Amino acid sequence: MTDRLGFAGIGIMGSGMASNLIGKGHPLTVWNRTRAKAEAIKGAEVANTLEDLAAAVDIIMICVSDSPDVVAVVEGGLLPGLRDGQLIVDHSTISPAVTRDLAARVAAKGVGWIDAPVSGGSEGALNGTLSTMVGGSAENLARVRPYLQTFSTTITHVGPIGSGQLVKLVNQILVVGNQMAVSEALLFARRAGLDLEATLNAVKGGAAGSWMLANRGPQMIADDWRPGFTIDLQQKDLRLVLDAADDHGTPLPATSLIFQLYRALQASGHGHEGNHALIKALEQMTGMERD
Repeated sequence: MTDRLGFAGIGIMGSGMASNLIGKGHPLTVWNRTRAKAEAIKGAEVANTLEDLAAAVDIIMICVSDSPDVVAVVEGGLLPGLRDGQLIVDHSTISPAVTRDLAARVAAKGVGWIDAPVSGGSEGALNGTLSTMVGGSAENLARVRPYLQTFSTTITHVGPIGSGQLVKLVNQILVVGNQMAVSEALLFARRAGLDLEATLNAVKGGAAGSWMLANRGPQMIADDWRPGFTIDLQQKDLRLVLDAADDHGTPLPATSLIFQLYRALQASGHGHEGNHALIKALEQMTGMERD
């Protein structure tokens, strides 16, 4: 029997993921705190409440912003309607400890849990090219894999429940480190008077190439700060990184510095902009002015 699918959280990432599920032929029931966003998903049924969503489907995918949001979705809505044999797939990036706690809560009702955070930005969600890192049982992953494949080109089982969230934090350390390198490089090129587009084309195909350089570099050159992932959300993830690093006694000096630079940008009103606006914090050190 084919699983009935539900999706809670139709934001920047969730809208693309939900649309890909429907586009690949999977009927979908959706819920969002702001109902209009759920209604904008063409071909989807809209649940009035989270309890209604839980009652209508077998697999519930969640994609919301932070640990308290996932707790609110599960404990404040889904939990009363959950039943034996269902599976929750959390695509949010949240605390590994909160993940394990919620998984234990729903397991008491016979409900499985997979933590499956994603990477690839809003472009990846829309184009179906996300990388998904999965914590949970191999059996539950096998059940949900056909659905993950509608919006993912890479699906990697990384360990038990909570491991997906930890690997996503590894991903975020690499993301901001790459963004810092791109920011410093383009600032250097600008201050040296180089043609920025020519410089980008010269280096992006070599050893210095990266996803961040190829996808965000052109935006930075064009002063296009539209977010694939906002500074505010990046900071949420970096708090999770630094909290986990503190638990493990792991020094992360570069990540800590980048966190403080993003904090300065938030204080200057740039939190809604894409995380590639990190370059603005460096530009401010040179006296450059931007809107």
